[in-house]
Amino acid sequence: MKKAALLNAELSYVIAKLGHTDQVVIADAGLPVPATTQRIDLALTHGVPGFMAVLSVVTQEMQVERVILAEELKAHNPAIHQQLCEHLAQLGERQGNAIEVGYIPHEAFKAQSGQSRAVVRTGECSPYANVILCAGVTF
Repeated sequence: MKKAALLNAELSYVIAKLGHTDQVVIADAGLPVPATTQRIDLALTHGVPGFMAVLSVVTQEMQVERVILAEELKAHNPAIHQQLCEHLAQLGERQGNAIEVGYIPHEAFKAQSGQSRAVVRTGECSPYANVILCAGVTF
């Protein structure tokens, strides 16, 4: 049995295949996923698993260089925005690099998510709880 934190085989495989600048989306339960993009559906029920729990496990295995968020997150979901910013600061410290944070309108976010290697659907049911993780390199 795998010993690391991430046990989901499909998600672990996607992360293992990432190259520099490849993208993975961690999404709330409502983000539309284009038919051409791989969907990894972890949602069980409202709130399970939550956005931050999934993000925490994924970022234990993925080297993150930058993230993209919807501008609307700041105003419409300040609690998740605060938790996310704190998590990214801690992640940057662990990785030894600052993580660049960019904001784009939600409509542009949805279009950009279609360019990702996969969209991981959580059970999160709060607005704009989505992030595009851009892979970095470990050297």
